Amino acid sequence: MSHASELIAQDIQAYLAEHERKEILRLLTCGSVDDGKSTLIGRLLHDSRMIYADQLAAIKKESARGGSDGEIDLALLVDGLQAEREQGITIDVAYRYFSTTKRKFIIADCPGHEQYTRNMVTGASTCEAAIILMDASKGVLTQTRRHTYIVSLLGIRHVIVAVNKMDLVNFSEARFEEIKAEYLAFAERLDIEELHFIPMSALKGDNVVEKSEDMPWYQGSTLMYLLENVHVAAERNHADFRFPVQWVNRPDSRFRGYSGTIVSGVVRPGDEVTVLPSRRTSKIARVVTFDGDRNEAMTPEAVTLTLTDEIDISRGDMIVHGSNLAAVRDRFDAMVVWMYDEAMVPGRQYLFKQTTRQVTGSITAIRHRTNINSLEQEAAPVLNLNEIGRCEVRLDQPIMLDRYGRNRDTGAFIIIDRITNLTVGAGMVCDTGTEAVPKDAWDAQPRATHVYATGPVSPSELKDRLRQRAVTVLFTGLTASGKTSIAQAVERALFDRGYLATTVDGQQLRIGISRDLGFTAAERSENLRRGIEVARVLNGAGVIALCAFVAPHEQPRARARDTVGAERFIEIMVDTPIEVCRERDTRGLYAAADRGEIPDFPGVSAEFEPPREPDLILRTAALTLEECTKRVIALLKERGILL
Repeated sequence: MSHASELIAQDIQAYLAEHERKEILRLLTCGSVDDGKSTLIGRLLHDSRMIYADQLAAIKKESARGGSDGEIDLALLVDGLQAEREQGITIDVAYRYFSTTKRKFIIADCPGHEQYTRNMVTGASTCEAAIILMDASKGVLTQTRRHTYIVSLLGIRHVIVAVNKMDLVNFSEARFEEIKAEYLAFAERLDIEELHFIPMSALKGDNVVEKSEDMPWYQGSTLMYLLENVHVAAERNHADFRFPVQWVNRPDSRFRGYSGTIVSGVVRPGDEVTVLPSRRTSKIARVVTFDGDRNEAMTPEAVTLTLTDEIDISRGDMIVHGSNLAAVRDRFDAMVVWMYDEAMVPGRQYLFKQTTRQVTGSITAIRHRTNINSLEQEAAPVLNLNEIGRCEVRLDQPIMLDRYGRNRDTGAFIIIDRITNLTVGAGMVCDTGTEAVPKDAWDAQPRATHVYATGPVSPSELKDRLRQRAVTVLFTGLTASGKTSIAQAVERALFDRGYLATTVDGQQLRIGISRDLGFTAAERSENLRRGIEVARVLNGAGVIALCAFVAPHEQPRARARDTVGAERFIEIMVDTPIEVCRERDTRGLYAAADRGEIPDFPGVSAEFEPPREPDLILRTAALTLEECTKRVIALLKERGILL
């Protein structure tokens, strides 16, 4: 382990330099009450030999006083509050540091009681990995599900499920597999990228640092091995430069700089930048640090930036690259975790703090509340303590934000009570649209009560006559990626082969039935809905509908699939690098978006969410129009569309 390095005795400076270069992993332990979280951290500290002799002596004395039958109560290393030691529980979040030869660790021991869920959210907000403990004798509990859901909500991608206290169930493999199956049935509906299961006994040390001799049936890694080897550096967002200004640094009349922390991305002298929300532009003149000027700085470094132009910038403003703007919004949707005894009531005024900006506002509507046990969405008039729901937020002033899934810093905020100054909630932006999820027409019931259901010609008759099955093909991708060109080429190729198809283009719809719509997330969703309704009518006539829409968000595309019917819906991703799209853009749309003239522009000032599992991907930077057309025709033949 780290302190056992021979460099300590030979060259302390070399050892310190080596230690400083180690990567830091921030992780948390969570789970239900008395699952052994503090004991596990104590075991990690003990077995990695990171406890001082006087600490160990004090813990032995305290353990004897508590009647531990001669065994050391390692939880006392973490439970520092008197109330925690008296009750044998964790109340506050305790942070502990330790290191090995490979990595440094900052570990947060989060409380298990439901009333302290707010503390767990606080501890998890900065973590990159999570250890979720379960008592093998109790299995999956409600608090286990709640903490798992919060971990998923906070975007923690690496989760280790530690089935603890295996010694209480005689190290039973059957019991471990039973708990694993129950947990997977719940977690498979959550967005957790990497999931590991480890049977262990934190009290005895089984599978914590050393392999267990009592569980030879487990052939996986120990907890320490996973912690040392989990890869997190690549997950930092280096694509979107975001620099919230914390302080205007003006020591004298000759220097004006803007200080803060780079929350994402990379910055270099000479970069063209835009200041939000004013949208004034300039270039980076210098990147100044304590050690002198730098040619490059990146997240999460704290720096001072100087610009080539004199621009009015103050605390709370944000400096970004001119070609990659954050959304500037006073209305958006967010998942909110309520952390206050007094319920959250829509319409009440609160303070909202995000990065270095603080504004007043309110939660105007609760879209739904999430049932922690079933993950079902329920209607709710208020959010009570520890409840989680999707809410519409309206602010008195705009803030600069991204979706939380893309940027954890600019996509997160806290809610503060204006009277008590207490933090009462935490939020994660899930849609940056001006009207993120309005009461649109996807779920609306027809006002007419006499709507007919079927036409005079049956689908089977149409199929036999036209020699084709009716289907809707959705081409989605960035502006100028080639969606419409491919759809029209496929239409021509099908016609030449004796089939009937037509193109439904999102831009063409805006001339007619969508002339009242703009380009917010909600309006793009509505434009897609109208196009899909046209496609459904065409399908009813036996025609193949080739729909070309940017459709930047996953949820409206999923609704389109449900509207048409999954059995006759095909999704094709036209995957084109944004640099190529800019070159093809003959209308100057990207340049206008860069200047801020077109808000909510996917790829520039709004995010494009690629389809998770498209039926076909066309990379038009490498494929010709003819090759793309052939691949679409081949897919239609393969799916039995062309008879």
